[in-house]
Amino acid sequence: MKVQSVTNTQKVAIEEIPSGRKKAGIFVLEVLAIILVLFFLFPFFLVVINSAKESAGIIISPLALPERWGQMFTNMNNVIHNQNFNYWKSFFNSVFITIVSLTLLSLFSSMAAWVLVRNKTGWSNFIFMTLVAAMIIPFQVVMLPLLSTFRELSEFTGIRMLSSYKGLIFAYIGFGGSMSVFIFHGFIKTIPYELEEAALIDGCTPESTFFRILFPLLKPIQVTVLILNGVWIWNDFLLPSLMLGLNGKIKTLPIAVTSFVGSYVKQWDLILTAALLAMLPIIVLFIFAQKQIIRGMVEGAIK
Repeated sequence: MKVQSVTNTQKVAIEEIPSGRKKAGIFVLEVLAIILVLFFLFPFFLVVINSAKESAGIIISPLALPERWGQMFTNMNNVIHNQNFNYWKSFFNSVFITIVSLTLLSLFSSMAAWVLVRNKTGWSNFIFMTLVAAMIIPFQVVMLPLLSTFRELSEFTGIRMLSSYKGLIFAYIGFGGSMSVFIFHGFIKTIPYELEEAALIDGCTPESTFFRILFPLLKPIQVTVLILNGVWIWNDFLLPSLMLGLNGKIKTLPIAVTSFVGSYVKQWDLILTAALLAMLPIIVLFIFAQKQIIRGMVEGAIK
C-alpha cells in the first residue's frame, strides 16, 4: 500500500508539472503582451497629454501630465478655426481619397487575382511573380521616376496628374495593388472552381459569375485588405506630399499638420492637437467596427 501511494503521488506530480509549466508560459506571454501594448500606446499617450498643454509646457516637461485638461479643447478650437490648417476641408479630402482609393483597389485587385488564379498559364505565373517582386521595392527608389512619369503623362494626355485627386488615387492603386492581389490570390485558390462551373452552366457570363458568385465570397478577406490599405492611405504623408505638394490647394490631414511648422517657430501645442484630430476619425471607426473587423480577419484566416 505504501509503495502504491508513493507511486500515485509521483504520478500526480508528473501530471502537474506540464500544467504548471503551461500556466507559467501563459503568464510570461501575457506579461510580454502587456509590455508591447504599453510600448505601442506610449506615443499616443504623449500626443494626448501634450495636446492639453501650451507650447511652453510641452518644451519644459513633455512627460508630465497637464495641469488643466480644458486646454485641450482650447487647442482644438484654435486648430479647427485656423485658416491655414482648414480642418474640415482637409478632413473631407482625406475621406474622399481614402474611400475612392479603397473601392477601386479592392475591385481591381480582386478581379486581377481571380484572372491570375483561374488562368493557369506561364504568363499568369510571370505576372503574379512580378507583382510579388514589386512588393519588396522601396518607395524611395521610385520617388523621382514617379514624379517625372506623371509629369510626362500629364503633358502627353492633357490630364492633370500632379496636384490632383485622380493622380494621387491612381498612385495609391498602383502601390497598393501588389499586396492586395497577393492576398486575394491566396484566398481565391481555396474557393472550389466547381461553383464557377455551375454558374457558367446555368448561363452566367464570366462577369456575372465574378460579381454574383465569387465577389460575395471574398467579403472576409476584403475586410483585411481594406484595413491594411485604409490605415496606410489615411496616415500616409510621403506620397501626398510628393503628388500634391505641401503648399498645394489640395491637402490631406497629415499634410495640413505641417502648416503649424515654420522655419524658425514650431507651435507644438497646435501640432500635437492637429495630429490628435487627424487620428481620431480612424480610432472612432475602429471602435465602432471592431467586431466586423476582427470577424472578417478571423474568417479570412480560417478560410
